[in-house]
Amino acid sequence: MSTEATTGASSRVETRAAEITAEERYFLASQWQLMWRKFKRHRLAVFSTTLLALLYFFAVTYEFWVPYGRLTKHEDFLSAPPSRLHFFDHEGRFHGPFVYRLEGEIDFKTFTRVYTEDPSQIFRILFFQKGEPYRFWGLFSLDIHFFVPEEGGVVFLWGTDSLGRDLFSRTWAGARVSLSVGLVGVLISFILGCLLGGISGYFGGTTDLLIQRVIEFVIIVPTIPLWMALSAAVPPGWSPVKIYFSITIILSIIGWAGLARVVRGKLLELRESDFVIAAKVAGSTDMQIIVEHLLPGFMSYLIVHLTLAIPNMILGETALSFLGLGIRAPAVSWGTLLKDAQNVRSVAVQPWMLIPGLLVIVTVILFNFIGDGLRDAADPYK
Repeated sequence: MSTEATTGASSRVETRAAEITAEERYFLASQWQLMWRKFKRHRLAVFSTTLLALLYFFAVTYEFWVPYGRLTKHEDFLSAPPSRLHFFDHEGRFHGPFVYRLEGEIDFKTFTRVYTEDPSQIFRILFFQKGEPYRFWGLFSLDIHFFVPEEGGVVFLWGTDSLGRDLFSRTWAGARVSLSVGLVGVLISFILGCLLGGISGYFGGTTDLLIQRVIEFVIIVPTIPLWMALSAAVPPGWSPVKIYFSITIILSIIGWAGLARVVRGKLLELRESDFVIAAKVAGSTDMQIIVEHLLPGFMSYLIVHLTLAIPNMILGETALSFLGLGIRAPAVSWGTLLKDAQNVRSVAVQPWMLIPGLLVIVTVILFNFIGDGLRDAADPYK
């Protein structure tokens, strides 16, 4: 037999072995591995996951990425429009990213402040330079920022509010609060829903009757009036941290009832299964059976529920803060920022004040795309 034939035969054997190995890996893969393989093929969900991860990363580390503090005021630049970044001056010379000097004056016809650029003076944008000091997560004192203008200049990527505070810096500061409220609130409501729904469905009887009546009471109460009533009970003198946690608890109290109903129905269906009887014979307690055997049986649904519940929590916090019932100044969230743009005049004169609302929309859409991808990946019939 020739050398070429021998080489070809061996390569075919190796290819066949690799195919068999891949096929075996597929049939031996766990439920999570199968879900991950199917999720990776959902390109829109993977892209949304990447964007959402970046959004959370910027929110967690926002102090480094923004040039100013969330409370820093620029009294000479009230309601200033977004700064225009330039790379070439009016004579065509390249300077890298820079901004012109900004000058403002009152228009006595409209009684608004009008800003114009002075091309005679430029301020370059510097990267990884020292700027306004800050405490990262309240733990470390730092003063390095991703970008800052040269001394004497100002840069407002998304403009300023009526008090001269940089909207870009405040929006990312609010992102940390709004996005974390969604995670913490869903975590609490997820635990409550799984625990109470599991107890209701597993034990039945009087326990089931009592828990279901509580669930029905929570569901039938209109959401907005319930939010208003619970928020009104929060003392106005509380610190922003206490208000933050109180709003999280308020949203969690409302969000667990729907999940508890679904968990109860699933456990009513599974509690007489053979593996449950085997777990009882093996000596497992009722709580172990619920947590370790029954709930993992439909964990794929629970994961999808989480991805769809988080944006509802974010919208809930935004709505409460927008109505003045949630997080209050000096704390910053997307809802408090949108509260400054709740009249037509502000929207007409300062349209950049709506940028936090666009981020809310984008975040909700990303979570829904991820939920669609997880739903498809968890569906055994797809």
